[in-house]
Amino acid sequence: MTIKLYCFGESGNAYKAALALELSGLDWEPEFVDFFGGAARTPEFRELNVMGEAPVLVDGDLTLTQSGVMQMYITEKTGKFGGATKAEEREVMRWMFWDNHKLSSQTGMLRFLMNFLPEDKRPAEVIAFTQGRLKAAYTTLNTHLEGRDWIVGDGLTNADLSCCGYLFYPEPFGFERKDWPNIDRWLGNIEHTPGWKHPYDLMPGSPADRA
Repeated sequence: MTIKLYCFGESGNAYKAALALELSGLDWEPEFVDFFGGAARTPEFRELNVMGEAPVLVDGDLTLTQSGVMQMYITEKTGKFGGATKAEEREVMRWMFWDNHKLSSQTGMLRFLMNFLPEDKRPAEVIAFTQGRLKAAYTTLNTHLEGRDWIVGDGLTNADLSCCGYLFYPEPFGFERKDWPNIDRWLGNIEHTPGWKHPYDLMPGSPADRA
């Protein structure tokens, strides 16, 4: 049975689940959510996900929300991306929790404020504050990746798939790969993984569609 992922291309959180599905080899297909058109706020979508968020993964009678849970489910089905040992499994989860709290949540908000709001509504003080917070997060990740090809262990895991979620997007939000050489090298490792696709190639929906 084909797994459906309700998603849209601009969402880094949706990208985490979509990329995990794509690289896992599971049979899946994207279902476009017109987030910017208000689709996630409709009663029909709320029946699918009471949280009113994308992504949503549907596999037969099973419906999952939150990208990290989807990544864990993909690992359960395939044995991939979870870590080679119990210690690595815990370390993968540690970095996923860190990403959700320190990196993706702030990156997603900042990218939205700087690119998807009208210019006269972009809060300069909030943007500057968040960029400062993210500089600390980039430093943490860049330092950890010194001498490492992957965040945990010797191969791609959910830690990598989670932390990279927003870092491939082209819209400006203060992140420049050249400024963070270890992160840049690590992102290159992900890009060279067989089957990798850019978020706008993997999921429907991009700013160009709304231009």
